[in-house]
Amino acid sequence: MNATSSNYAIKSGAGVSALGNPWVQLIIGIICMACVANLQYGWTLFVNPIDAKYHWGVKDIQWAFTLFVLIETWLVPVEGYLVDRFGPKWVVIGGGVLVGIAWLINSAASSLTELYAGAVVGGIGTGAVYGTCVGNALKWFPGRRGIAAGLTAAGFGAGAAITVIPISHMIASDGYQHAFLFFGLLQGGIVFVLGWLLLVPPPQILSAQVKPSTTSRGYTPREVLQSPCFYVLYVMFVLIAAGGLSMTASVKPMAIDLKLDKVPVALFGITMAAGIYAVSLSRVFDGVGRPFFGWLYDRIGREYTMALAFLIGAGALLGFTMRSSLAGVHPTVQLAEQIRLEQPGQAKTRTDATEAFRATGEAVQSLYERADRVQQTFATAGVLFGGWVGLVFAIKLVRLSLRRRRIDYEPDRGACVSCGRCFWYCPEEHARQELIPIQQPTER
Repeated sequence: MNATSSNYAIKSGAGVSALGNPWVQLIIGIICMACVANLQYGWTLFVNPIDAKYHWGVKDIQWAFTLFVLIETWLVPVEGYLVDRFGPKWVVIGGGVLVGIAWLINSAASSLTELYAGAVVGGIGTGAVYGTCVGNALKWFPGRRGIAAGLTAAGFGAGAAITVIPISHMIASDGYQHAFLFFGLLQGGIVFVLGWLLLVPPPQILSAQVKPSTTSRGYTPREVLQSPCFYVLYVMFVLIAAGGLSMTASVKPMAIDLKLDKVPVALFGITMAAGIYAVSLSRVFDGVGRPFFGWLYDRIGREYTMALAFLIGAGALLGFTMRSSLAGVHPTVQLAEQIRLEQPGQAKTRTDATEAFRATGEAVQSLYERADRVQQTFATAGVLFGGWVGLVFAIKLVRLSLRRRRIDYEPDRGACVSCGRCFWYCPEEHARQELIPIQQPTER
């Protein structure tokens, strides 16, 4: 968004007070998003405590999360219609009330039906706040939609990182029901209060010129449904969200099942239990990635940004899936695998390496722990290396797909000597790009 648009907001009716500043409206939206994030990203902390109290089974409890996500996403078009009809203020206020009610229902739920009802109410409230805040940010920043949407979504992605540790401690000390009650009233109340401060952008901002690569008009629902691009984007969102949200809801239960929940982990100078650390780190990096790629979108466009994001992610996941194969070349891992085969008698003969290991007197469990650390190192290295390879491929594809003008590859007919070594090797081309000093004719 340019300075002219900001001045319009201040001079218009919406900008009589400081609330008419686009950045103030953006910050309000970010805080509202952070306050509703725990219904989605903090849910994993409640799954096992609920199961420990009522023994409903993790599978049936997680259906509440599924219902929440479905209601949160599928009702956004309806909530968008309500925003157009009544304005963002009333929709966010209603969303804040519903979010608070959802947490209250969860705190008192004594059956799966009640838990599912809380998920439905929470999905409606969270979707109302999410869709409204993102849409309002895009309207206030017509020329910088990427960074506006990224920062607003970052509130949702990273907002839970602030409360993960307090919620976890409250669950451990006072029980999950008290945590539901306290944070439901707190966060729902914050959204309710801030909702009154949201404003509709003035006409000058709504009609501001946007970049050529950004759509400058709105589309009707019928036009959207008739566009093939909509279905491509929808499938992309489903594929990305399905894996990410499945992991989000299961991080803490997985850590408990693997007996890693209480294992201390030291990373970035901070030592914390592995379960809480995993949830916190996922929220932090989720929050950092959203505004970064939003900023990148404003700079290079959506196609190139998606190419970078998807290829980096694909490379990182490929590197992670190959961790076992990569670690298998390490002598410690090979020795541990051979020892495992010999323990139950699967291997008919012992190798010299296993005999030498047993002669050292080292405990087998110690060897297994060393092998696990090596595999963890290879997993981390695989993710980093795969992400780097994906980044290289993405940058190369972007460079190859950049549009070039005809003048960029036509030879200079006056200077070309038809040597056939176009273009990088041509000394005239080097001189034109100022890669080598241009020799000036000397005076005689």
